[in-house]
Parts: sequence; C-alpha cells; structure tokens
Amino acid sequence: MAEKDTSAQRLKLLYLRDIFQKFTSETEALTRNQITDILSDYGITEGRKAFSEDVEALQKYGMDIRMTMGRTASYQLMTRDFELAELKLLADAVSSAKLLSESQSAALLKKLSTLCSDKEAAQIKRTVYVSGRVRQNSNKAVLYNVDTIQRAISSAPKKKISFRYFEYDMRKNKKYRDEARVCTPYALVWDNDHYYLVAWNDHRGTYSNFRVDRMEKVEIIDEPARRADPHFDLEDYILTHVSMFSGEESDVVLRCDKSLVNAVLDRFGMGVRIVPANDGESFTVYAPVVAKEPFFGWVFQFGGKAEIIEPESIRSEYLAMLDKVRAGAGEA
Repeated sequence: MAEKDTSAQRLKLLYLRDIFQKFTSETEALTRNQITDILSDYGITEGRKAFSEDVEALQKYGMDIRMTMGRTASYQLMTRDFELAELKLLADAVSSAKLLSESQSAALLKKLSTLCSDKEAAQIKRTVYVSGRVRQNSNKAVLYNVDTIQRAISSAPKKKISFRYFEYDMRKNKKYRDEARVCTPYALVWDNDHYYLVAWNDHRGTYSNFRVDRMEKVEIIDEPARRADPHFDLEDYILTHVSMFSGEESDVVLRCDKSLVNAVLDRFGMGVRIVPANDGESFTVYAPVVAKEPFFGWVFQFGGKAEIIEPESIRSEYLAMLDKVRAGAGEA
C-alpha cells in the first residue's frame, strides 16, 4: 500500500495538471478543497503548503492558472492551446465531413474534446447538422490514404505512389478503372466537401485530380517523383478547376448581373479581373476555367443572370447543353 501511495505522490503534478484541464476553464473554477478531494480519489494527500508549491510549479511550467481571493480561494486555468471557439470550428468541420464514417467522426470529436474542460466538451461532442449533407458510404481507409500521401509528398527525396481508383455503377458496386495507377502526388485539396489529390498523372502526361475516398491500396513506391513544375500555381489551379474536374483550361469571358459579385469572388478569388459596365447594372468577368459540366452548372444556377460571352466554342457548347436539358424536360 505504501508503495502504491508513493507512486501516486510521484504523479501528483500530472494529476493536478489534468484536474485543471478537465474541470476548470476561464468560466469554471474550483476551490482548494475541491481539488484536494479529487486528488484523494487518486490516493494522493495534499497539504496547504504543498498545494501552493505545486500550483506555482505548474505556473512556472507555463500553465495560466489564476487564483481568485475571496471567502474561499478558487483556482482556474485561463488559457489553453485552443480557444473554445477554435475547437468548435474544428468540431463542425469534422462533423460535416462526408468522407468520414460516423465512428471516425466520433473518435476525432472525442480527441478534440480532451483539449477543453469536461463542461465545454459537451459542446464539442454535439452533433452538427449541415443543410443538404448526405453521409456517404465512406471508404474507412481514407485517413490512412491521407497519411500515406502526405508521407510521399514530404519525403526526401519525394516518392511516387500507386493506387487503385474506382467509381460506383448503377448497382452501387465498385468499378475499377485500371489495375493500378502511378503518379507523383503534389497536394491534398479540400473542395466541395471532398478530399482530392492533385497529382502528375504518368499515364496521361498531365495533372489529374483524384477523390481520396475513391482510392484503395495506396502505396509509396520506390520510384523518384517527377520534379515539380516551377510555374505550377496550386491556388490558380484550384480556382480554375470547378469541382476539381481535370481538363484543359480556357480563358472565358462572362457577363454577370451586379448581384453576382460575391458569388464570382467566392468562385474565382479576389484576383479575378472584373470590369463594371457603364450602366452599373452588370459586369464582365475574365477567368481561366476548365469548361466542363460543373462549370456550366455553376453558370446555369444563376437563372440567366450569368452569360458566357467568349470564346464562341464554349458558349456554343453551353447552349447545346441547355438544348439537351430542354429536350429531356420535354420528353418527360
């Protein structure tokens, strides 16, 4: 018993640190008696002088512990590595991530909740509802995929990866495109609720985007990565690839109603060229895009308030798509 007590006493500072982290915050305080009662549950006795010395030691270690004098002195941890608002933001992102399974989300939220007090943790663990969110049949290996890709990107020298890539057919069965793909990973991008790998595709000889949750058997291979293109700008690449669709970029001119300024800036960034019309009711946008269905869908959603002006080939392709939509609606 004495040996057990001695061992517990050696861990006293660690237990005391945990108590401040779990049971106090800038809005929650404990008295010395409350703290020593919790310590006694661990088999630790703490006198008044020893308690003051231990608190001082934790303060010197860097913990922002405040003592408030009154009829009974109280103690609380005032600052942490993360503010509660920051943890809520991270928790919301985890809860709304469609690529994570329910169990993966719960596990991550539990880890985040250890970074605040127990009372605050209840706010972290709450279920976040995101309008229109559909929890997908997640590839549970996605976190391991992300880790493998990051190691390939950060390794010295950088390495290529191989993987199997799949899509779903109408029976919801996986349909693999090739036996295996080999590429040089450049970056992981979060876009439209999905994780994408931006990589140099050896087979196509160009950049390609891959949904990380549709990658399987991701492995680092002992093959030097392709040297990065010094002119490749990831931010510009993301802005021009609507919904991360791969393809050839084209310079497109749009005429938009003045009400769409914020939508245009959200899509193309603050660096996009905008020229207001003389009447102040519309503006012209000059932007490089990959002119595929996702871009056409983005234009269409504004109900005629956005119009493709140039180039004529892309304008014609868009109008042809609208004709197909009309024909399909007529047939229905």
